[in-house]
Amino acid sequence: MTTTVDFGKPTRDSYDVIIVGGAIMGSSTAWFLTDNPDFDGTVLIVERDPSYENSSTAHTNSCMRQQFSTELNVRISQFAADYVKNLRQHMGNDERVPELSIRSFGYMYLADTEDFAAVLRESLAVQHGAGAKTQLMTPEEIKAAYPFYNVDDIVLGSINLHDEGFWDATAVFDWWRRQARERGVEYIANEVVSMTKNAAGTRVESVTLSTGETVACGQVLNASGPRAARTAKMAGIDVPVEPRKRFSWIFSAEQPLDRDLPLTIDPSGVHVRENGGGTYQCGGHSDIDPAVEYDDFEMDHSIWENHVWPILATRVPQFEAIKIQSEWGGHYAYNVFDHNAIMGPHTEVENFIFLNGFSGHGLQQSPAMGRGTAEWLTYGEYRSLDMTPFNYARIVENRPIIEKAII
Repeated sequence: MTTTVDFGKPTRDSYDVIIVGGAIMGSSTAWFLTDNPDFDGTVLIVERDPSYENSSTAHTNSCMRQQFSTELNVRISQFAADYVKNLRQHMGNDERVPELSIRSFGYMYLADTEDFAAVLRESLAVQHGAGAKTQLMTPEEIKAAYPFYNVDDIVLGSINLHDEGFWDATAVFDWWRRQARERGVEYIANEVVSMTKNAAGTRVESVTLSTGETVACGQVLNASGPRAARTAKMAGIDVPVEPRKRFSWIFSAEQPLDRDLPLTIDPSGVHVRENGGGTYQCGGHSDIDPAVEYDDFEMDHSIWENHVWPILATRVPQFEAIKIQSEWGGHYAYNVFDHNAIMGPHTEVENFIFLNGFSGHGLQQSPAMGRGTAEWLTYGEYRSLDMTPFNYARIVENRPIIEKAII
């Protein structure tokens, strides 16, 4: 399904909410605003590339997990699972909306040291406390359940086969945009190039578009993914988010596995999962991981040859004979402060709202994050999950959230 977009100029000279970025975070927030009977404002989404070709949303592996080390992140993904599995009901029982499910092949974390095994055990307690069904596995248990793994160096594994695995993120994204537009949200293909604040510097009064229009705003939401820092800078704000390159490959195996491959996180950081039809999707990055230019999506083929493929063939010997079918480079919106979301208002520019820095787990968090941001924009507080720990103030006060399960 494709969604049409109005190209060019806004139809109004003022909006209650202007959202900079129309990918999955911006569209989630817009949809949840329209779904809230207490919100009756106007919303403009400004998206510089309505094809979303190079967005983080388009480059995702479309999986979700509950295996986090902080309870809030676990509960955020639990809401996502419920939302996806009950999409039509959440979207007003619109019969056009597909019924979706989660292909729960699970995430398999593999620990090759006692220190990492201790982290898995500690995280298990947090996950069980939130109701997740994670289980630990010895190397012998892993080998019995998944004979294709080489576990000679493995100390412990962790897996959850309930609401953990692949979901159709494209369908959810498309329907958020479609229903949001039908309910009055205005999408335009344009770019915010500057912002004007009031004399006190406490509010953004307007944004200026690349086509020259100046548009007044009640609140402005930064949902611009890897470009978050550029957007924030327009309001004189620093945010510790930068684009980090991540590579993906889809390949077929000469000898396909005889059962589903969990999304396997090798101790090296390379990850690989079932893709269906005898194909698999793999992701990784170089050991040197600098920030890159916003438009740098060039592949580095040496990473596959010298790093990723050898690790795959060692971990799953049947992957010694494989053929790449497609490959691409994408960007994480990487929060260099603590790798977690930054959301809610700025500490001084009170109507500048963040929804940034998801560091690779944003897609699965988008339902809860969109809902929470819509609550903040409507009420000035969170009314479902309390997202206050993710507020920008923690950066100013140097209070990082330590999340140990970052891929």
